[in-house]
Amino acid sequence: MFDSAKYKYLKDINGPEDLRKSDIKDLPAICQDLRCFIIESASTNPGHFGASLGVVELTVALHYTFNTPHDRIVWDVGHQAYGHKILTGRRDVFHTNRKYKGISGFPNPKESEYDSFGVGHSSTSISAALGIAKASALLGIKRNTIAVIGDGSLSGGMAFEALNNLAASNTNVLIVLNDNKIAIDSNTGALKEYLTDIATSKTYNKVKDDVWNFLGRINRFGPSLQSFTQKIDNAIKSIVMRNSNLFESLGIRYFGPVDGHDVVLLARLFEDLKDIPGPKLLHVITKKGKGFVQAEKNQTLWHAAPGKFDIQTGKILDADCSENEPQKFQDIFGDAIVELAKTNEKIVAITPAMLTGSSLNKMMETFPERTFDVGIAEQHAVTFAAGLAIEGMIPFCNIYSSFSQRAYDQIIHDVALQNLHVIFCLDRAGLVGQDGATHHGAFDISFLRCIPNLVIAAPRDEFQLRDLLYTAQLEKYKFPFVIRYPRGKSTSPKSKIEFHEIQIGKGKIIFEGNDIAIISIGTAGNIAYKAVRNLKNEGINISLYDMIFAKPLDTELLDKIFEKHKLVITIEDNVISGGFGSAVLEYKSDKNYAANLIRLGIPDRFIEHGTQDELIKECGFDESSLQELVKKNIKC
Repeated sequence: MFDSAKYKYLKDINGPEDLRKSDIKDLPAICQDLRCFIIESASTNPGHFGASLGVVELTVALHYTFNTPHDRIVWDVGHQAYGHKILTGRRDVFHTNRKYKGISGFPNPKESEYDSFGVGHSSTSISAALGIAKASALLGIKRNTIAVIGDGSLSGGMAFEALNNLAASNTNVLIVLNDNKIAIDSNTGALKEYLTDIATSKTYNKVKDDVWNFLGRINRFGPSLQSFTQKIDNAIKSIVMRNSNLFESLGIRYFGPVDGHDVVLLARLFEDLKDIPGPKLLHVITKKGKGFVQAEKNQTLWHAAPGKFDIQTGKILDADCSENEPQKFQDIFGDAIVELAKTNEKIVAITPAMLTGSSLNKMMETFPERTFDVGIAEQHAVTFAAGLAIEGMIPFCNIYSSFSQRAYDQIIHDVALQNLHVIFCLDRAGLVGQDGATHHGAFDISFLRCIPNLVIAAPRDEFQLRDLLYTAQLEKYKFPFVIRYPRGKSTSPKSKIEFHEIQIGKGKIIFEGNDIAIISIGTAGNIAYKAVRNLKNEGINISLYDMIFAKPLDTELLDKIFEKHKLVITIEDNVISGGFGSAVLEYKSDKNYAANLIRLGIPDRFIEHGTQDELIKECGFDESSLQELVKKNIKC
C-alpha cells in the first residue's frame, strides 16, 4: 500500500497534470521518490524491476514535457513502464500489480487512457507509434507521438521494418532509444557495437555538444533556419563518425547520445524536440537497475525481482536454495542439453535473447561455439536453425511458447516444408502466471497441430522431458520435433536421471477403470493424477491415460479407450479451440465412436494475470473442478 508519509513529492502526484505543475528544479527529488517507491513495492510484491528503475528520469521527463494522454507515449517491452503506471493514476493500486484481478504488469489500454498501446512482447513501439501518428494526421489531430524502445528491442526485425517505413513516410514521430546495453542478458550483435561506438566516441560527443549549444535553439526561428541547421548538423555527424550515421542515412534525424539519468536535461531536450517536425530519434544512455546497487551489479538476476527482498541489503527473503527442492523445468532442459551435447557433437543451441531464462547459459558456458543468442529475433532464430539443420547439424531452438507465435511462417516454410531436423523447445507453455495474457503459452498445440511433418510432444514430468530431448536428437528422426513444457518446477529433487528413448506417438496407461476415462497431455496430467487418486480413495474407479504426444496421436490406445468407456474427458493446458482435445474429438468423429467427450483446458478468451493455480481454477481444469465433473457424471 502507498504510504504518503514517506513520499514528500509523490504523494501529491495523482496524474501527469500534477507532475506538470512542479518546478523543473524539483524533478530530481520526484525521481528519487518514484525510484524508492518502485523498490519498496517490488520488495514485497516481486515483479519486473531493473528496466523500470533504469527509466525513472526518462519517464518523469516525458510526462512533464508532453501533454499526455493527448500526446501518445508507446512503450516497448512493457516492463519498462512501472514508473509510467505510478505517475498516471495507479499509484494507490500499484500493490495489486500482477496479482489476480489487480493491475497488469504491462501497459494495457483497457486499464488506462495513458496506456496508448498494449505491449508485452518487444520491438512493436515504432510500428504502433507510426500508426497512431498517421491516424492522428488523417483525423486532423495535432499531437506528439513518442515511441520508447529499449532493453534490446531494436535488435528485433520488426523495429527495422518500422524504421524503414517511418523514414519514408516523413511522419512526426519521436523515437526515444533507451540504450542500456542489455535485454535480460547482455545484448549481442553488431547493433550493440554500433551504439557503443556512438556513445563512447569522445570526439563525436565533444563536437556534438558544441554544435548543439550553438545551433540547437535556432530551430525555434522557423522552417528555413531549421533546414539550414539540420544540414550543418548532419554534415558534422558524417565527418566525425567513421561511417554515416545509420539513422540519419535512413532519413531519421538523430540526437544524442545523452545522459538518461539527468531529468532536467531530458525535460529541456524534449521541449526542444517536440517543435522539430518529422521523424527523429533521441539516443539516451541509461543503466538498468539504476539506484539499487544489487540490481546494477547483477542486471540479469534483477531483471525481475527474484523474490521478496530486504531493501537495505538486497537479500532475497524467500529464496529457495535447498538441493532437496524440485528443479525448474528450464533448468532440467539446460542440464539435459549439455549432457546430450557432450555425446553428440552435432547438437547446437539457439535462443532469441532468452539465454538465462531458458537456461541455455549452461550450454553457453560449456560449448560457447555451439550456442547462439541471436537477439530479440524469433523469425531469424528459426530460419537460422533451418540453415544449420540443412547442413547436418541438430539445432535445439529454444523459444518461449508465446514468442514462437512470431515465427509461425518460418516454422511452416523454412522448417516443416523442408522436413528439417530442428527441435523446437517451447518453454513457458500453458498458463505462466503473473505475466498474463501476453505471455501465456496457450496456443501452441492449436497453431502447430495443423502443420505437416511436425511431431508435437508435452512431458508430464522431468523424466519425460529428458527422455523426449534425448529421443528428438537421435539421428534416425530426420524431421522437426516440438517439445512444449511449462513454467514452474518439476515433481522431484535434482538427481541423476538416465536417458531413455520414447516411442513416438505412444501414450501410457496410468490407471485402468470403468465407465469414465481421463486423457491428459503434459503437466495437466499431474492435476488429473491427483484428482483420480482422490476419487479412487472415495471408491470411484476411473481410467487415466497420459498421451504424451498431441501429434501423432496414439490411435491404437484411443481405439481401446473409446471402445471401453462411455465418457471420455480430455485435459490440457492449451486453448480448447483446436487443441489436444479437439484432435481426440476429430478422431472420435472420424471413427464414429459413440462415447461422449468433454474437453477441459483454457477457454476461448484471453486469460489475464494471477498465480498459475488461480488461473487454472478460473479455467476449470483444477483438481477440485475435475473431481466434481467426474462425480456429476457418475451420478448421471
